[in-house]
This record gives sequence, structure tokens and C-alpha cells, in this order.
Amino acid sequence: MPNVAASARNGRHKYGFGINMEQPLADGGETGLFMRLGWNDGKTETFTFTEVDQLATLGGQLSGARWNRMDDRLGVAAVREGLSAPHREYLAAGGCGFVLCDGRLNYAPEQILEVYYRAQFLDSIGKFPMRLQLSPDFHYVRNPGYNQDRGPVRFWSLRIDIQY
Repeated sequence: MPNVAASARNGRHKYGFGINMEQPLADGGETGLFMRLGWNDGKTETFTFTEVDQLATLGGQLSGARWNRMDDRLGVAAVREGLSAPHREYLAAGGCGFVLCDGRLNYAPEQILEVYYRAQFLDSIGKFPMRLQLSPDFHYVRNPGYNQDRGPVRFWSLRIDIQY
């Protein structure tokens, strides 16, 4: 079985690039569109939060000013993530990466749809400034872990942000 850790050594480099474009449209920049593209060589072991070699994201955010909730936001994003040929071959042969290790890979790009709503509830309590935000979030993931034998997966989350 391949073992990426066996070839690990200091001084190795992972090459890639990332591009982020944002286009504010209205509401002081709070309503707008964004796009992100990313690529890396996929030949060096992963040492960050995820195993992705190619990334394309397109999304937008709408300010709550449209429905008289100035600090609220509604957002949606579509993501397509892929692996390089060497990375796919390594995982298909039973290799394990930083996150992926299911012993067999029937490759397909991972596709994600995310929708969130950020609701602002407090700006202060008496004299004390305080901010409370709740953000329900929904993800729909096709081919999770780049494996078409898995999924689709749907999950909900709730982010809570309290600042005082």
C-alpha cells in the first residue's frame, strides 16, 4: 500500500496559485458576487486543511437591507473541487492522504452547494456593546471525498458569533 508519509522530508515544495475576485454591486458593498479559482501541482503530500488540487467557486451575497434587516446577509455558493491525476492514482491504489483514506477511489470531482443566512440580533445591552449573530448553513455535497461511490450528503450547521 502506498504511504505518502514515507517520502516526507523537510524542504519539499508544493506549487500552486489562487485567484479571488469580488464585485460589490450595492448596499455599500454588502451585496455582490465573488469567484475563486485555485490550482496546485498535486504531486506533493497535503499539509493543510484539505486535499484539493483544483478549485472553482462562484457565489453571491445579498444584504438584508432588501428586507429591512440591514445587518443580515443571505449567501449562496457553488463549488467544484478536483484532484490531479497523480493524486487520484495514489488514492485509487489505496494510499492515504492528510484527510482521505477510504482504501479505494472511484474518482469524480466533489461538487458543493452552500446556502447560509446570517442574522444579527443584538448591537448592545444597555451601555455595553455586544453583537450576537446566528447563521444557519446548509451544504449539499455530491461525490464527497472525490468518490462517486459516496453521497450525496446533506447537512445543516449553525454558527454562533458573540462579541462583547
